[in-house]
Amino acid sequence: MGVFWDFLTKPRSFFEHLYDVYKEYPNEPAVGIGSFFTPCLYVRDPLNIQHVLASDFNSFYHRGIEPNEGDVLAETVLFLNGKKWKLVRQSMTPLFTSTKLKNICVSLQSGGKLKDPETGYELDPTDELLAAQAFFFFIAGVEPTASAIFAALVELGKYSEIQRKLHEEIDQTFEENGGKMTYDIVVNMKYLDMVMNEAMRMHPPIGFLTRKCTKDTVLPNGNIKVEKGTKILTAIYELHHDPKYYPDPEVFDPERFSRDNKNSTIDMTYMPFGKGGRICVGMRYAQLQAKSGVLYLLRHFSLKTITYQGKSTYSKEQVQVRLNNVDVEFTPRF
Repeated sequence: MGVFWDFLTKPRSFFEHLYDVYKEYPNEPAVGIGSFFTPCLYVRDPLNIQHVLASDFNSFYHRGIEPNEGDVLAETVLFLNGKKWKLVRQSMTPLFTSTKLKNICVSLQSGGKLKDPETGYELDPTDELLAAQAFFFFIAGVEPTASAIFAALVELGKYSEIQRKLHEEIDQTFEENGGKMTYDIVVNMKYLDMVMNEAMRMHPPIGFLTRKCTKDTVLPNGNIKVEKGTKILTAIYELHHDPKYYPDPEVFDPERFSRDNKNSTIDMTYMPFGKGGRICVGMRYAQLQAKSGVLYLLRHFSLKTITYQGKSTYSKEQVQVRLNNVDVEFTPRF
C-alpha cells in the first residue's frame, strides 16, 4: 500500500509522504507507488506534469473521483467528469469574471438549457445542479482562501522588513484613492500580489493533484507508457520547495514574483490553483478574496508570528496544506 499505508499509520499529511518519495528519487520523471488495487503513478517532473494537466488533457481529464450516484451535492465542477463536467464548467466560468462576481447562478436558469455547441450535449440547469455548484463555492472557496490568508499572515509576521514594505504600499494606495478600494485597485497592487504569490508557493492550499488516465498514452519525459485506468498523482508542494526551481525555498521572498524575476521556470512549476483544463474555476475570485483580507488586516494591524513547540508543522490532512503549531499576534497600528 506504499505511501497510503504511511498516511494511515503516521501523523503526517499525505503530501508530506509524497515529498519523501520526491526526494528519494531526484532523477526520476515519475515513480510507481502502491495504491491498493489500482496502478498509481506519481508524476514529479514539470514537463510530465504539464503533459498530464494540459498538453494531453484528453487522456487525463478525469479527476479519479466517482461521486455516489444520486448524491445531489456531489455534482459539482470539482467532481464531475466527461461531457457533463465540460458543459457545467463552460457555463460557470463566465460567472467569475470581474463584472459578474456579484450575481454567482440565477442567470443560468433564465437562459434555459445548457448546450455544448461542439457535441450537442444538453443539460437542464436544475435547482439541484445549481445547489451543488453553490455548495462547491462554499467548500472550495472558503477553506483555501482562509488558508492562503493565514499563510501570508504567518510569513509576514516573521519578516518585519517585508511587512513594513507592504504596509507602505497599502497606506499609499488608500491615500491615493481617497480610502476607497475597488477590484481594479486591489488586483493592481504589485507588492501585495508578490506577497500572496510567495505565500501560496510556500504553503499552497492543496499539496497535490489527482487524475485518472482515460486512454492509453505516453509521458514525454522518460517515454513512460501509461495504461487506461492508471491513477495519477502530480506534485505541487514538492515543486514549490525544490531548490532547483526556487533557490532557498524555505525563505519567504516575494521578490521571486517581481516582474523582473518571473520566468518560464515559475510558469512551469508554480500551480497553487492547479493547471490546465481543470484549473480552479474561481481562481481570480479566490485571489481577490485573499488579497482583500490581507489588505484590510494590514491596514489596521501589525503582525508577529508565534511558533509553538519549536517550529511550525502541518496538520494531518488528505489533500489540504494546513499550518499547525503556529499563530499570529495582531497589534493595532496607530
